[in-house]
Amino acid sequence: MKRKAEKQQAASSAPVSAFAARKARRQKFQAAVAVAIPVQTELVQEPPSKKARRTPEAAVPTPPFGGETNTRTTRSSKRKTESLKASGTTERKQTTSSAEPSEQLPVRSLPREPENQPSEAEETEEQSPIVGENDVGITPARDDTDGYESPADTAGPVQEFPLSKTRLNKNNIVYSDEHTLCVRIKEKMSIVLLGHYDLWVKRGVVSVMGAKLHPSPRLYRVYAPSTHSLPVIKCVSGVDGAAEIEVKSCHSGIYRLRGLSPLYRRIWNGKNTSADKITLKNAPSSAKRTFSVLYTSADDSLKRHLRPLHLEKQWSSAIKSLSQRGGRLKALICGPKASGKSTFSRYLLNHLLSPAPQTETNYCNTDGVAFLDLDPGQPEFSPMGQISLAHIRSPVFGPPFSHPSLHSSQEGTIIRSHHIGATSPKEDPDHYVLATMDLMDRYRALLASYPQCPLIINYPGWIFGLGLEVATWLIRSLGLSDVVYMSEKGPTEVVVPLSQAAEEAMTPLTILPSQPTDFVSRSSAQLRSMQMQSYFHMTRPTEISNPLWLEKPISRTKPFHVHYAGPKQGIRGIMVMGSQIDPDLLREVLEGAIVAVVAVESPKAILGQNEGPSLSNRHSNDDADANMEDSTDTRMEGITSHDPLNPFIDANVARTPNENLPHLFVGSGSSNPLDPKASRCLGLALVRCIDVSSQRLELVTPIAGSAIRDALEQGHGIVLVRGQLDNPNWAISEDYYAARTEERRHRESIEKLKKNETTSDNEHGVLPAEQEVRVSAMLRDRIRRVSKVPWMTVIEDNSSQQREAVQREKSLWKLRKKAYPGSDSEGDW
Repeated sequence: MKRKAEKQQAASSAPVSAFAARKARRQKFQAAVAVAIPVQTELVQEPPSKKARRTPEAAVPTPPFGGETNTRTTRSSKRKTESLKASGTTERKQTTSSAEPSEQLPVRSLPREPENQPSEAEETEEQSPIVGENDVGITPARDDTDGYESPADTAGPVQEFPLSKTRLNKNNIVYSDEHTLCVRIKEKMSIVLLGHYDLWVKRGVVSVMGAKLHPSPRLYRVYAPSTHSLPVIKCVSGVDGAAEIEVKSCHSGIYRLRGLSPLYRRIWNGKNTSADKITLKNAPSSAKRTFSVLYTSADDSLKRHLRPLHLEKQWSSAIKSLSQRGGRLKALICGPKASGKSTFSRYLLNHLLSPAPQTETNYCNTDGVAFLDLDPGQPEFSPMGQISLAHIRSPVFGPPFSHPSLHSSQEGTIIRSHHIGATSPKEDPDHYVLATMDLMDRYRALLASYPQCPLIINYPGWIFGLGLEVATWLIRSLGLSDVVYMSEKGPTEVVVPLSQAAEEAMTPLTILPSQPTDFVSRSSAQLRSMQMQSYFHMTRPTEISNPLWLEKPISRTKPFHVHYAGPKQGIRGIMVMGSQIDPDLLREVLEGAIVAVVAVESPKAILGQNEGPSLSNRHSNDDADANMEDSTDTRMEGITSHDPLNPFIDANVARTPNENLPHLFVGSGSSNPLDPKASRCLGLALVRCIDVSSQRLELVTPIAGSAIRDALEQGHGIVLVRGQLDNPNWAISEDYYAARTEERRHRESIEKLKKNETTSDNEHGVLPAEQEVRVSAMLRDRIRRVSKVPWMTVIEDNSSQQREAVQREKSLWKLRKKAYPGSDSEGDW
């Protein structure tokens, strides 16, 4: 016993590492909090790391609990007490920590709104009559698929964060009305707007999201929702020391999506701010633009955590340095998750597309920029599950869900894309590498027409393990000019292999600090849902250049009827990526799922997969494949889609016994994907129904009919590929939210008529009582019918469950990075 005590005393007096000491202090702190705070309360997340101007109430110190309890415990308790009083959930019991991963269930729980719930003016957004959206239906998941982010337990008090440096007054307001605002911005001053608008630079030079915009007759569409950091319009140089810009309201219809999903609610501008009221003095009292000028985040009527989009100085220097390479630039942007890779890539893209000949250098970009997006989880110009090569001709001002696809020659086009079938390339890295190399070959072919077209490669956050091996292999084989790594914290086991690969390829490696956002209002899974919903509801009329969004639910959209059997067969086969399934289950797997519409260009797409793709033997049969492809192209000339691919596809197709569906399966155990060299993805489609009697599929897709016709005229076969993407729960609940929106509009119109009732109403007449009751009953019946759908449950009880759902919907998401073992970010777990 004495020897054991001596050993323990010696161990306690020995020096410990910083990580062990930090862990011991954290355990001691948690033990102190457990004693001081009752069991019923919840643990509080860390406040934002960014410094902000606090309100006077938040700055008043509170006395400590007593004893040796530190100040951190005191502040944590105060914030928790205030939030509990505000939310009214003091009786809620402690659950598991929000940082722990939890499995998402397929059942959606939608609390029903009471029939006579009053609307709140603070919830008003834009010019739509929809107000008071408190029937929150989609509950945020407790974590993302990779466990890298979790919702904060409470939003905490809203802090006043400075946004605009310019204060509007009669000296800098040129003119204004209910739709337009023209202002002067002095040099090195800035202005921040929330909403969506068209920007016209009249005088001087301004910078927006990395782009330097010079005076021109062109209008730039800007989307600035609260889900992302707000873009800053800054004067770079001006005439007489000031630039002049005009901001005009635009009606793209993207705000209408809030009638179909709560994820799109509370993301645009709310009530008119103090700056808006100054510029709307001569306008009607009901005037409201699609944008609002904000001096600080406290000006927001919806009390959201708004932040401006500013760059680190090292980021700005790196962007200027990379831009000087001009058409010789071929940069790979990589780094851990949530490190700012997409933001940096977007800034670099805009900077390359914006400089004029008379500024900085003599380089003038007339060939556009090639953007190789290798992130299937959060792509920039395509829906999830795809990697693509895009040719961009104009700066992009907005988050990915504002441009989920490209079909305009003025903005840019998708040169080629491939369906990965998952949000992470780790499911099939060999197919991922093959698709990447095919897109690089397409970029080299693009250089023949646009020799001064630079290349930006956005690599996903899959940077550890096999992802690191793929990244280093790409650095050695793509012939890059630069590699940018977005983290100064390492880890060493990632930076060293990247440095060695870059040194072997004689490519400079630039390491930049990460710039993540501490708190966001949407998780990665929710942003993917928003992008998918935007993709299926977006349309591009030929007479206008900007896209439009339609409010019609997917169930009411006219589908495409495609035969999958018989003499008019249009779908040659249906593939299911992943593990092999029983053919009897193909209908259950396909109905209500998101599928990729893939054009098979040659028999090599199927026959070339028998050996299986491999990183080691990728170039072993290049000559044979090239000869085979040349002979196939010769046979395809002048032949319709009924020849010659059908024999090769039909040889691998097995018909299901009950529905006669063409199940295309190649491989053993799992289905081998199509060869990217001989196939391409046209887009995504939602399988709404399988009509066995007529042997047809009902598909809802935004793919242009001309794209499908062109593929068929070139002799390509159409194959549907079912991957492992997120379930389209947003499509299932659209009818319910659309019905709730119609009922709310009807209720508000009745209340408006009653308020405006005067003696003259007897002549014109208001809505008869019988008709009002009949319409209300019809709307309630519609809500009742659409709430009875699979995978969705409407909660009739409007008590604690709905209050908890509302609180979760208003919560913020805190990004946390597991950078490397022993790092501070992992210690937070």
